[in-house]
Amino acid sequence: MFDKILIANRGEIACRVIQTARAMGVRTVAVYSDADTNALHVVQADEAVRLGPAPVAESYLRGDLIVQAALETGAQAIHPGYGFLSENPDFVEAVEAAGLVFIGPSAKAIRAMGLKDAAKALMTKAGVPVVPGYHGDNQDAAFLAQQAGQIGYPVLIKAVAGGGGKGMRLVEAAPNFLENLASAQAEARTAFGNADVLIEKYITSPRHIEVQVFGDGTDAVHLFERDCSLQRRHQKVIEEAPAPGMTDEVRAAMGKAAVTAAKAIGYAGAGTIEFIVDGSNGLRTDGFWFMEMNTRLQVEHPVTEAITGVDLVAWQLRVAAGESLPAHQDDLAINGHAFEARLYAEDVPAGFLPATGVIDHLAFPGTARIDSGVGPGSEISPWYDPMIAKVTVHGPDRATALRSLSAALDATQVAGTVTNLGFLRLLSRDRGFVAGEVDTGLIAREEAALCAAPKPDARAVAVAAVVAAQFGSDPLAGFTLWGPLERDILLAYDGSDIAARLTVHGAGNVAVTVGDEDVSLLRHGDHWGTPAIRHGRHVTVFGAETVTFDIVDPLDRAGDAMGGDTVLAPMPGLVRDVAVQVGQSVVEGDRMVVLEAMKMEHVLRAPRDGVVGAVSVATGDQVTAGALMVALEE
Repeated sequence: MFDKILIANRGEIACRVIQTARAMGVRTVAVYSDADTNALHVVQADEAVRLGPAPVAESYLRGDLIVQAALETGAQAIHPGYGFLSENPDFVEAVEAAGLVFIGPSAKAIRAMGLKDAAKALMTKAGVPVVPGYHGDNQDAAFLAQQAGQIGYPVLIKAVAGGGGKGMRLVEAAPNFLENLASAQAEARTAFGNADVLIEKYITSPRHIEVQVFGDGTDAVHLFERDCSLQRRHQKVIEEAPAPGMTDEVRAAMGKAAVTAAKAIGYAGAGTIEFIVDGSNGLRTDGFWFMEMNTRLQVEHPVTEAITGVDLVAWQLRVAAGESLPAHQDDLAINGHAFEARLYAEDVPAGFLPATGVIDHLAFPGTARIDSGVGPGSEISPWYDPMIAKVTVHGPDRATALRSLSAALDATQVAGTVTNLGFLRLLSRDRGFVAGEVDTGLIAREEAALCAAPKPDARAVAVAAVVAAQFGSDPLAGFTLWGPLERDILLAYDGSDIAARLTVHGAGNVAVTVGDEDVSLLRHGDHWGTPAIRHGRHVTVFGAETVTFDIVDPLDRAGDAMGGDTVLAPMPGLVRDVAVQVGQSVVEGDRMVVLEAMKMEHVLRAPRDGVVGAVSVATGDQVTAGALMVALEE
């Protein structure tokens, strides 16, 4: 076994690898960018080496600097985590050329599965079922449009080097094909340096079921399946294992196909075979098709660990150190059910826009497994994925595990940045999801209800007002000779002011009037019946819904920076395209600027009909959140 390894990654996955390495007596070396100087993975590792500035091209994608750091610190192997260089065969070869061990598959195996079109051809040859589509080299737009027509709409455009939903577009009809093709190619070129795409038939009632495989280069086993059908824009939201509705017959068929795929390329380490499944008539042995292989550990691996009792990172280290497979197929079994929810810093009502900010408060229940790379005081920067944590629960059956997930999300507290926590809570209680009626279109069908901004009730406002007033437990608080102390507090939520009048009746006893409702609050230990905190000029109230109020100073009101005449940057990012010019007439919804942020493209459109009066950005500009991009004439 290794004495020391370097982890070529950041955030929660680096912390995850450190946890297992420490348990195995293996020392760890972290790497970091300037944006991650005080990050949790840097603190937890035994040593840490600076790579460079925040942009990934100057830090986490600098394979030469990572190999140099491993050599200088005496690390014997490099664990790539996932993302960044984890599926880069050139990096694998550089690691091995330096005399180090790459904790993962061979460069040959990664190349075999790195391009979706080549991988599908290989799987077809191996006898693994593949989705109908065009996987060739001809990238002419007219030719691809012709192929899409022959396949039959709807079709899916997918970057051949893609992943995570980037470079992927669903096209419902022929007139929309070319615009979506150009958008997918541009996003793929930015994310992967390769604009090539393939075209596939889109399954109308699709489920996304993947099988965890593990090999030692000679033999391979599967560790059963995960259902990852709860997706938005092809980004996974909640995963579970095993898949609901799975039969022993279908599980055996999918497991056999996955192991066949792994053996076909002499796979070593942890990997995932992703299948698209037709869920319209239940799961069938002839109703699943190979999509792609992820030649790395997956974000959602904790649910597999929960139902099998296997530490996949420990298996990775052991196989990379030269050991054979730690278990045979007959040794593996499913125990219970598990769910994982991905908690992100993102503005759900605004269209799931990635968010930034400093985490002022973060707390999780002890009933769930938490994989996180941040803590109170951590900054969610615009440079990297905005994940805060993965919340994983396990139970004896699906219903029990799902109730545990819902309870764990209710007990999770985050303040300082907007998150998708409320969305996850509603999703965990969705009728169809609870019934196991899952497919990749569920979130889209229920999006309006799942994404609505919470509407705080009078009690939430009352608690926020008392916390904003900073009333404590002083027994003399509010004592006067002439009557109860009264104080007015002005809060703001979702663009509207909310007035509250506080009347103090004694220690820990406050009556709050909100509109025409009166709320009586009694202090219980360190809170007023409902947990809440004040952070700066904000108050966050926790509970079934997390609601953050602004504390308004009536003497210093901030002007409204938004309006129907301007297009502002919703987040920090890089301007990829400016589609308008001064004097141009536009109608509401017209494409104006394409902003790249968090490795994805966001199209900013005209807020109303009008004429462009000013364009304040150019292609290639880096902009901050709130920066003026385009102004319309009044």
